[in-house]
Amino acid sequence: MLTKRQNLLETIKGGNPDRFVNQYEAFVCTDAIYGMIMGDPITGQGAFPMPGGEPAKNAWGITFAWPAGTPGAFPLHDKEHKVLQDITKWRDVVKAPKTDLPAEAWAPFLPAIEAIDRNEVFATVFVAPGVFEQCHHLMGMEDCLMGFYEEPEEMHALIDYIVEYELRYAAELIKYYKPDCLFHHDDWGSSLNSFMAPEMFAEFIVPAYKKIYGFYKANGVELVVHHSDSYAANLVPLMIEMGIDIWQGCISNNNVPDLIKKYGGQISFMGDIDNSLIDDENWTQESVGAEVRKAVARCGKHYYIPCITQGGPGSVYPGVYEAITTEIDLINAGK
Repeated sequence: MLTKRQNLLETIKGGNPDRFVNQYEAFVCTDAIYGMIMGDPITGQGAFPMPGGEPAKNAWGITFAWPAGTPGAFPLHDKEHKVLQDITKWRDVVKAPKTDLPAEAWAPFLPAIEAIDRNEVFATVFVAPGVFEQCHHLMGMEDCLMGFYEEPEEMHALIDYIVEYELRYAAELIKYYKPDCLFHHDDWGSSLNSFMAPEMFAEFIVPAYKKIYGFYKANGVELVVHHSDSYAANLVPLMIEMGIDIWQGCISNNNVPDLIKKYGGQISFMGDIDNSLIDDENWTQESVGAEVRKAVARCGKHYYIPCITQGGPGSVYPGVYEAITTEIDLINAGK
């Protein structure tokens, strides 16, 4: 029987997997919420809200709220809380967190990293938000999208600043954790379309990620998994250019089977089990299982990992993620 790591590699390389990869099983579980290596002293410099708790401000000065019953936190963009209110003034107000922290700051995190069996799973670092999300977290979605049209030079400069921070952050993660895999968040669309046309995306976002993902891969990271639980089928060729190995979060509106036929072997797809179809208060094992079996039947075993489209193990309603896991186990057992 292949290890979880080996089975994932066989799947994304079009080889001979002996079962379906079961959601996030190939990425090490060291954190109770997301199941990946999330803790580090750089992101720990700011606060982050808990579901249903009070808003909290992160190290960039962005205030997040996480209302109960929602899948994640989102920044507050009223006049009181919006960090960047004029893109031309970003140099005055946007300040990246420190990354040059002493070794002692990293020491508490290392025992969990050292305990990872890297033959069994990938030691996976979790990085969020991404470049686009960082932009609209600072200024709001409307101002961000308008900035690409009205102030492209300033947007390029802000993105460069964010990329420089990401590269410094990556260097520290690589130095202390030596990860095998990167799981990186950046939502690039709604359920119907991408937020940017491919041409604009190629101008502003692709060069940033070629630098970031190129740096990780040049420094020993074997896999890049990118989360965007959205429509982004029109961006897949650009994802390949960036160096993404697995697109996680591909909702069914993307026609995942068609993407597998077109691009399998260049990139793999992790998702096609939409939160919107199963993650509600009326879920049952039968209703969840039916969607899992549809996804597996239409997508096949190569270049595809059945998974909830949410960007990490878990669900809004307790038990839904585990129900998916149970159903995939049953399928793998021939039941």
